[in-house]
Amino acid sequence: MTTSPTPGPSPTVTRRPRAGRELWRVLAGRVARLAGGMHHTWRRSLQVRVVTITLVTSSLLVGGFAYLIADKITNILVENAETDVRLRLNSGSDYAAKQFSLYSQAQEAQLQDTIDGTVNYLAGGDPQQTSGVVVGIIADEYTGIIEPRFSPDVEVGPLISRELRATVAGGNIASQIRTGRLAAGPTKYLVYGSPVPTRFGQVELYYLVPLTRQAATAADARATVVATGAALVLLLGLLAALVTRLVVTPVRVAARTAQRLSAGLLDQRMVVNGEDDLALLAASFNQMATNLQRQILRLEEMSRLQRRFTSDVSHELRTPLTTVRMAADLIFAERDEFDPAVARSAELLQAELDRFEELLTDLLEISRFDAGFAMLDAEPTDLVPVVHRVADRLAGLAERVGVAIELDVPEAPVIAEVDPRRVERVLRNLVGNAVEHGEAKPVLITLGHDQTAVAITVRDHGVGLKPGEEKLVFNRFWRADPSRARQTGGTGLGLSISLEDARLHGGWLEAWGAPGQGAQFRLTLPARAGDRLTTSPLRLVPGDAALPFGGPRDGGLLAIGPGTGGALAVGPAPATGDRAEVGS
Repeated sequence: MTTSPTPGPSPTVTRRPRAGRELWRVLAGRVARLAGGMHHTWRRSLQVRVVTITLVTSSLLVGGFAYLIADKITNILVENAETDVRLRLNSGSDYAAKQFSLYSQAQEAQLQDTIDGTVNYLAGGDPQQTSGVVVGIIADEYTGIIEPRFSPDVEVGPLISRELRATVAGGNIASQIRTGRLAAGPTKYLVYGSPVPTRFGQVELYYLVPLTRQAATAADARATVVATGAALVLLLGLLAALVTRLVVTPVRVAARTAQRLSAGLLDQRMVVNGEDDLALLAASFNQMATNLQRQILRLEEMSRLQRRFTSDVSHELRTPLTTVRMAADLIFAERDEFDPAVARSAELLQAELDRFEELLTDLLEISRFDAGFAMLDAEPTDLVPVVHRVADRLAGLAERVGVAIELDVPEAPVIAEVDPRRVERVLRNLVGNAVEHGEAKPVLITLGHDQTAVAITVRDHGVGLKPGEEKLVFNRFWRADPSRARQTGGTGLGLSISLEDARLHGGWLEAWGAPGQGAQFRLTLPARAGDRLTTSPLRLVPGDAALPFGGPRDGGLLAIGPGTGGALAVGPAPATGDRAEVGS
């Protein structure tokens, strides 16, 4: 029969170190959260800082005074005890000297009895007492002849040190404070020793006085001082909290009122109580708020009137413009029958009427943006045909000024939820400006996309932009060179309207430029209407730009235009696009 081996006990897996690490990690996390909360409270609350500083400072001061007072009381009690013991010691020495003056030799039979009686008398007459003053006589010179005697009869060896006995044996009065266990528990004793001269030689008289009463009195004094100091510190803390609250509360009210004012609640005011400095602060704050409200309302009214005036004038000019347009079209159609000068005037009249009509159209569009009436008609749109259509419409202008328009667009459709009319208008403005400032150099239009966004860049190689002008190009009627003649007859509102169109889509319109290197504009739109942009598929800084701090592909100076709040980010640009925050 085969017997299978009995399996031994499985090894025990110890998990205590791991459990200990987990517990330590939990405790560390709680301590970190607590420290973070305290740090946050310390930074945010002026009242907490003032009260804490007051408590710490007052605790140090009161603790120092309490220590000095308790130490002074203890010293006084000890000095009083020493004075009393010295008096008793002097009296006892005189009495013992008189008692021992009858003996001329230490060997006399009655000397030991006299020593016992003297010790008992000086101790109070009760040799059986186990507490209180201990009196003893020692004769080191007559060891073996005169026995040491103490009353009460206790072991005092640990309380009388060798140094003290040597000093007393040398004829000097000495003292020390020692702790010993003669009664129920450890007790401090004030030990005094004095030499007693006799006819047969010298003996030493010792007094051991317990400092129990003095220690209890000192402890009571310390407890009283500590309790008084703690109560004083708490009162100072409460006083600091109350005083700080009186000062901080109006400041907090002013901060909340200022936040409401900044949020547009212009009728918010502080309550003025009394005639002190805080009341003066509240009154001044209210006066400032009133003046700001008056000025803001005045500016809003002026802006409203300006927008209304622009809108009304634009609408009112439509009727006479239509009449003038009809007459101008009739004259322009018959210009071949006129003199050359008159025919040229008809052509100029026709061109200026076209520009005037464009200006009215742009003014009406701007007024709709200002009034908040602009609506976005988003629909899924293929942007590839939109880019081709814009390039075809501006091909004639580009040919006249000697600029070639190059396209870099995908062959597959690029679908995004946009308003095609507004996107096409933005591209016409960007490409038109690039052609006008292209200096007879090619203009490149690039279309890129990813899962969340689409982007279109328009790159020219003209005069470029000076530092800071990338933020100004979107201002209304702004021109880099006022003396420069317009090739396209623009109104000066194209980029402003384009910026508003980009914002209406929730996108970005940004500009980059450098003197002598041309400029590049980037339009970034979310692929789905209402999504938030975080990155762009295309770089804002072109790859062939020579940057001041490196080669052409070291990075990018991201000149974020008004589409992102006018922020300026400096740093290396990603290979696929620039990451930024979404502007309003």
